[in-house]
Amino acid sequence: MQNWKIKLSLFLNYFVFAILLNSVGTVILQVQNNYGITQGAASTLEAFKDLSIALVSFLISSYITRIGYKNAMLISLGFITIICFFMPFTASFGATKLLFAAVGSGFALIKMSVYSTIGLVTNNEKEHISLMNFLESFFMVGILTGYFIFSYFVDNNNPQSTEWLKVYYLLGTISLLAFLLLLTAKLDETSVRNQENSSMIRDFAKMFQLMISPIVLVFIFCAFFYVLIEQSIMSWLPTFNNKVLMLPAALSIQMASILAGSTALGRFLAGVLLKKLNWFLVLAACLVLAAALVLIAIPLAENLSGKPITGWSTAPIAAFIFPMIGLLLAPIYPAVNSVILSTLPVQKHGLMSGLIIIFSALGGTTGSIITGHVFENFGGQKAFYFSLIPMTILIICLFIFKRLQNKFKLANPEQPK
Repeated sequence: MQNWKIKLSLFLNYFVFAILLNSVGTVILQVQNNYGITQGAASTLEAFKDLSIALVSFLISSYITRIGYKNAMLISLGFITIICFFMPFTASFGATKLLFAAVGSGFALIKMSVYSTIGLVTNNEKEHISLMNFLESFFMVGILTGYFIFSYFVDNNNPQSTEWLKVYYLLGTISLLAFLLLLTAKLDETSVRNQENSSMIRDFAKMFQLMISPIVLVFIFCAFFYVLIEQSIMSWLPTFNNKVLMLPAALSIQMASILAGSTALGRFLAGVLLKKLNWFLVLAACLVLAAALVLIAIPLAENLSGKPITGWSTAPIAAFIFPMIGLLLAPIYPAVNSVILSTLPVQKHGLMSGLIIIFSALGGTTGSIITGHVFENFGGQKAFYFSLIPMTILIICLFIFKRLQNKFKLANPEQPK
């Protein structure tokens, strides 16, 4: 298969950062248990992660082609390998904040480079959207794996134990392997190398010029509200399982893996279906069904039997049904990202990837912090009912985005279809 080694490297890079980045939900639960942190304060971990993603993306996106996609990924993997091996020697909420700031910074480089590299190793829009969905599905496999890895290190009998920090030795080893694989992979970046000696002001001006384009502006709203929905659910599902459904801590983390598993399956299926079906119809149907699932599943959390929960077999039905929302939300993010990237010329993919990451990060932070405070003040059920509002906004944005894409293609027939 052409470009097989660099494609394999993209998958492994995404896998590593999927575990690290989305461990925030698990860590939010653990810092409450270990350090006596309130739910509102714990929600700030999402901000340290996402705001560092946004800041690094903003500063670097206009220079990513000069650094080189491969070089940027190597820098990120090398940096995070060192951080992971250092993490077990710390045991404080402050150190945890710094960890997620480091992970966010590294992920910004990885995601910009991965998204931009897809355009170099695919030939058309359908191939692009398919690879994007397969990559994002593997990202969810990483999240799924992460839940089980972290739960293995959590001690249910001693909630204050910090032994779970030893998980970072394993994650550092995986990151090192990803670094070595990428180091030996070849990537031809000559078609996107920035040969101009442009100033920083001019580079940022190009980013803002791209951002105010109508199709890009509407896309930004789509990305923002999707990630707001996803992170508000994903980051708080372990806490919901533990505090509302009364599952033990380790089981709460393990059962949150259903969300990651259903999302991975949804993105894998979307990688096949979106080769044949209109992307807007698929995504609109998914959002309507996701909203229906919220209205069906959350009331089940109010009717608990009160029996002791010792494992998967004794867990309430709500712990199984609600996480299946991932199957329905799954295709949205990679599909809209792929549509905007495949609509624009390849030379703009670096800048566009930066904008995707910046506004996705802001959406994730907003969703997690709002959910954390609603959870603390009004309870877990109302916190998850909140997702119905951005779902409604998102389906409207997708409709406008589809119309603008059609107009853009008619006005720019030279762009790839």
